[in-house]
Order: sequence, then C-alpha cells, then structure tokens
Amino acid sequence: MAGIHITDIEAAINWWRQRSPSPDGITACAEVRALAEVYALMVYYREPLADEATMPKRAKDAWLAWYASTPDAPCIAICSTSQGDPVCKGCGRSFEEVQHWTALSPAAKREVWRRITLESTAWRFNRYAERGLRATGADHPPPETFASLPER
Repeated sequence: MAGIHITDIEAAINWWRQRSPSPDGITACAEVRALAEVYALMVYYREPLADEATMPKRAKDAWLAWYASTPDAPCIAICSTSQGDPVCKGCGRSFEEVQHWTALSPAAKREVWRRITLESTAWRFNRYAERGLRATGADHPPPETFASLPER
C-alpha cells in the first residue's frame, strides 16, 4: 500500500481551513481536526508517510476530498513512452506508471506526482510549463509544482 506524504496532509489541512474557516477563530472544522490528529502523530513519531490502508476513515475521507481537487494525471500530451522511452520526457512518469495510471490508488498517484515534482526534469516543469497547467485543468500549479524549480 502506498503512503500519504506529510506535505499532502499539510496541503489538505490548509485546503480545508480555507474552504471551511473557523467561525470563531479557534474551532477548526471536523476535517481539519481529523487530519491534524494524523499530522501530529506523524510529526511526533517523525514519520514522513501515513499508511493509506490504516489511516482513520474521517481523516482519509478529508484527504480524499482534497485529493479530488488536485490535478489527476501529470500528462501534457507529449508522451515519449509511446516512442519507446522508459521515462516520458513530457510528464516524467515511467512507462509502467503511464500504462497503469488508472489502476493506481490516490496515494500512489501522489507519490508519483511528488517524485516527478522533486526531480523537475520533465518538460511539464520547464519547456512546456504552461501546457502542463492547461493539461491538468489548473489555473495555477499545485502548491508544490514549481516551488523547487530554479528561476529561468
């Protein structure tokens, strides 16, 4: 089973905080509380990944709601794996990841997104960055997409 990275838990908490702000400045919504419990345990035990299979249902449901708001596939419609490359020059996924994308769990997809974002070698992060935004249907990149890129 795939693990959910702590940065995804943080992003989900922040998404829920923005979506359902505290009415009194103190009380967090139920989704934030559920995710914060998982986040606190991860910090305490210094674990970078939460197990997707054993995550409490309320926290997982809150995370999945955030996940549904993110772009699904990193594809920018320049697939070099169809030309025999082991790794796609357009999106950075391996041939196997491209072929089995629809069968991957949300956490497994986020692991791939995290890896290709940290590598930042795919064309979606440099040469065709604007096309990458259009392909994912986003007005702006996911929070982590361009954070680690050097300026041009």
